[in-house]
Amino acid sequence: MPGTVTMYSTTWCGYCRRLKSQMDREGIAYTEINIEQDPESAAFVEKANGGNRTVPTVLFSDGSTLTNPSLAQVKQKIGA
Repeated sequence: MPGTVTMYSTTWCGYCRRLKSQMDREGIAYTEINIEQDPESAAFVEKANGGNRTVPTVLFSDGSTLTNPSLAQVKQKIGA
């Protein structure tokens, strides 16, 4: 199930690396977008986080977002 969620991240974000590793281990498919290379995505993250570029910000298929979620929160949201 490619692209189950979209993760907005940066290359230097330790929390992003941790969540990606956990999701990989659990077989949760995601699309990753580096907000430093995509100004539109950076603007989306700012809008979702009250003006802050907080990553990881995860976008779900229902249009909702979670900021720096735990693996358990992601799994609950996607019904895994």
